[in-house]
Amino acid sequence: MTDEWATRVEAVWADAALSDLERIAAIDALAAQRDADDPRALYERAGARDSAGMEEDAEPLYRAALRGPLAPDVRTQAVIQLASTLRNLGRVDEALGLLEAEYAHTEGTALHDAVAAFLALALVSAGESERAAAVALQALAPHLPRYTRSVTGYAREIADRRA
Repeated sequence: MTDEWATRVEAVWADAALSDLERIAAIDALAAQRDADDPRALYERAGARDSAGMEEDAEPLYRAALRGPLAPDVRTQAVIQLASTLRNLGRVDEALGLLEAEYAHTEGTALHDAVAAFLALALVSAGESERAAAVALQALAPHLPRYTRSVTGYAREIADRRA
């Protein structure tokens, strides 16, 4: 992906005046400048549809994007977005599987907390509210100006109750 292409994609996402259908058309036009199986272009097309509430159209595009090479941060975003789409489509167990694997895979990365947030949402949807709280609190704890150790300990305590 060229920097110029990425800049144009970012501009489409930043344009608040675009309707959902206009955003999809603009992203599709940019994606058409890439190979049909370009993972980043597929990811952007999926995201445009997902953002418009067209989850059923987004899912196969996310899956196709994830079959190809993506930058690590984009890959994680694609997994998060696919899992969120699956959760919205009522396929919570499948979403949980993706998010749990990504949660383990992204430890220590910039997007680990984002994965944790979506994992917590999927856990709530699965009826596992205590585990969701533990995951969310463990993600939050390092960002607290005080009480990091206490919150981390309480989160582990909650998680251990379920084990």
